[in-house]
This record gives sequence, structure tokens and C-alpha cells, in this order.
Amino acid sequence: MTNSETANQRLEGCGVISKLALGLAAFCAFTLGPVVTASAKTASYPEPFAIAQSGVVLGTTVNGVDEFLGIPYATPPVGPLRWLPPEAFGEFAGGTFEATQFGNECTQPGPTGSEDCLYLNVYTPSGSEPGNAVEQAGDETTAASKKPSGLPVMVWIHGGGLTAGGGDLYDPTPLVNQGGVIVVTINYRLGVLGFLAQAALDSEGHERGNYGLMDQQLALKWVQENIKAFGGDPKKATMFGESAGGQSVYCNLASPTAKHLFRGAIAESGSYTDFQDYFPAIVPIETAETTDGFAPSGSSVAISVGCSSHDEYRYFVAGEYDLAGNPILTFGEYADAVTALWTTELEPYVLEYYPYASYPSGDLALAASGTDGVFSCPARNADLLLSKFVKTYAYEFNDENAPPGTVTGVSFPLGAFHGAEIQYLMLVTGDVFPFTTDQQALSDAMISYWTQFAKTGNPNSANEPTWPKYSKSADEFQSLVPPAPMVESSFNAFHQCDSFWNLF
Repeated sequence: MTNSETANQRLEGCGVISKLALGLAAFCAFTLGPVVTASAKTASYPEPFAIAQSGVVLGTTVNGVDEFLGIPYATPPVGPLRWLPPEAFGEFAGGTFEATQFGNECTQPGPTGSEDCLYLNVYTPSGSEPGNAVEQAGDETTAASKKPSGLPVMVWIHGGGLTAGGGDLYDPTPLVNQGGVIVVTINYRLGVLGFLAQAALDSEGHERGNYGLMDQQLALKWVQENIKAFGGDPKKATMFGESAGGQSVYCNLASPTAKHLFRGAIAESGSYTDFQDYFPAIVPIETAETTDGFAPSGSSVAISVGCSSHDEYRYFVAGEYDLAGNPILTFGEYADAVTALWTTELEPYVLEYYPYASYPSGDLALAASGTDGVFSCPARNADLLLSKFVKTYAYEFNDENAPPGTVTGVSFPLGAFHGAEIQYLMLVTGDVFPFTTDQQALSDAMISYWTQFAKTGNPNSANEPTWPKYSKSADEFQSLVPPAPMVESSFNAFHQCDSFWNLF
């Protein structure tokens, strides 16, 4: 099967019409840690393999990609290590690790998953990792580089509202085979196990609250310390993620503790309302301990268990209304839905700027306000802020016919819905939706943009339409529309950003 045929078997995932900010950050080199066991210095292993700090990692080859699955990067955060910063994993028992199966997903609704879940997966072009001999130099041992090495690395942070998902749900074979990069997918703690602010925990004298983000940063550190053994260049590490994964990218961009752990960043639909003033999406840990907001406060969680001391938003409207048996059919129902989403303070303004009579249905009217106010305008604000400090490239995913297009039980087409772009980059667990010729061309262009950015810090190459750098004065986005992307300059006006949303 050819790469394009494989890439055609796109699988629907959690979805996005993505607004992307690609930002470069300062970066440093790393040194490979000391060898783990004496036997690794002399032994020969079947390919593919890599010699990491914890020991020898044994993988498999699938469709031209060397896969190393389920590698532990941290000690399991269970028992006394629950709600503590993650600790780096030690040596593999026996010095080797069979990396042929995914590790557990983290605990999440279902219920499913496990607390023992801090695993990552490495995907490399076949033969890119160093060969099966090793050399010792002073206190360090590295694998002899008899094969191509120094490849750019892309670290994928999955979405799922910080409460669900896993790295195993995404197969980056198209990025690896077509783009010639290494891709690492990671797990991180979710829900209350990953993001709990609670007074008793917070008084223990350690970094606190955002344990899931600490996990992400430890995984990024693992890449810095180990990826050379897999044929990668730690100086060319790019983190990328979608939805909550994109939000995590923004958080890591802002975090001092993530300094030097990456060179570039790609945030796909991760801005939410973090870059707007109408909702307090980010609050101090002390507030999160006691005050309910988008999520229950730490104290209310403790009490509940007996311990006290553009189209993008259509995806959500479909789930919350049509598929729940409550399509928005009247003006009254529309007004109620607007209040539920935007509060009574914003309701009259949203009803004026997104009037019920101007849309085919109440569902689409609500989806329009949600697309603009929750995703599009916050993403543009993020681009405006980032472009002051780093080279930034902005995009809008615009395939109105992105698979699956329509869903049984939903009265409107999903359009370029939240998460739709992921299937153009990777294979995502779910149902197979084949691409049209034009959609395949868009997929190829997007893979080129993403991987070229990982290689050089600039998504442009001779093979694809030019993507201009974002600036406040030009305010240009790359419209990812099939078959060939093009520059758009009407994003601000179309989504009513400065004329409406940025007034609040």
C-alpha cells in the first residue's frame, strides 16, 4: 500500500476547524545520559532498537515506520505518588524493554484507563535510529550512528478536554512517511488526577495543581534526553496538539519550566476563551481550590467524595442539542440556548449580532456565535499576542465537506467542525472516511506545512502555496481549503472579532 493510499484511510477523531499559531522558541542542546548496563555496551539486538537512558528499547516495523510503543517515561503516579509531580522512570528490568504494545490510557470517564499511564510512543522512518553497535566515550555511551540521524521531532499532545483521550488513538504514519520526521505521542494525567487544586494537597510544599502539564513537560524532557538514540535531533523538537492538546501547547509556551524543551509549537484549536475577557478561563490556583467555574473547585470535589478539610462549534451543538433529542426549532429555544452558552449578560448582544432569522436554523445560529466567540476570535488574539515575540503563522481549516460531512440524527452538515483537520494529518481511531482527490491534495499540503515547520521553523517549501508570516498589520491567515490552500485577509471581519467579540 502506498503512502497516499494509507493516508486516504483517514479515521474520524474528536475534531476541529483549526486556528493555528506556529511559534518558534529559544532552545538548547542536550547531552545523552550515562549508559544503563554493561551488557548494552557489547550486546547486539534485532532491529529496530534504540538505546535510551533507561535501557534498550526493542520495537517493530509497520508500513515503513519503526514503532516503539508504550515506553514508560515516568514512575507510575500511584499510591503515595498520586497528586505529586512526576518522577522520571528508572532503569528497565533486565536492561531491555519490549516496546510492542501501547501502555494504558490515563483514567477517564467510562470509567476506563489506569492511573499507571505515563507512557509515550515513538514513530521513526524505518532505519533512522542508530545501528546495533554502541560506542563508549568517557562517562557517556551513545549508539554508533551508522544510519541517518538528526531528524526533526514532533511531540503530539492529544485533546479530549483534559479529561479523556490517549496517545494511542493517533497513528502519525503519514507525517513520518511523507514528511520524514519522528513523531512522539504521549499520555498525561487527566481530570481530577491531572488537574486538581485542593488546599490539603497544595500545602505539601511542591509544584501543584497542574500535574497533567507537569507530565507533558517531563515527556518533553524525555525527548530531549533520549530522542537522539532514535535518530532524532533534540534541537529540532516541535510540540503540537489539538483542542485541549492545543491549549496545553499554549500553556507550555507560557510556562518557565518548559523553557528549552522545544523549538517550535503548533496549537490547533486550542485557544478556547483563554484569550478573551468575557469568561475567566484561567484562574489562580487559590481560586480554583474554592470557587466553582468551568470545572468544580477542588474543595467541592473533595466534599463530593466525603473528603473535606467558523463551523467549528457545530460539533458541540450537534452533541448538545440534535443528538440529545432537543434541536433548536424556535426563537425561544434559541434564546435559551444563547443564555446557556453566553450568560444573561451577553445574551441580548449575541441575539442582535447573530439573529435567529438570519440563519437556516437555530442550531446554525448558535454554532456561528460559538465558532466565532469560543474559537476563532480567541485564536486570532493569540496570534496577535504571539506575533509580538516570535515568528508566527496562522491558519483556518476551511474544508466545508470534511468527512463525515453529515451525521444521522443531526439536522445540519457539520462543515469544518472541531477536530476535522486531524484526519488530514494522521490516522485517528474510529470509522474510515475516504478522501476525494481534492481532499487528498489538501492533506498532502498540510503534512508538508507541518513537517516543514518542524524541520526549519517555517512551513513554506517550493512545493506548496506560500504561507505568509502573521502580522497585526496584514492580519492574514492561510485558508486550508481543498485542493490548494490560499491566503485570506477577511478573517477578522467574517468572524466579527474586533467589531463585536473584542469589545467585551
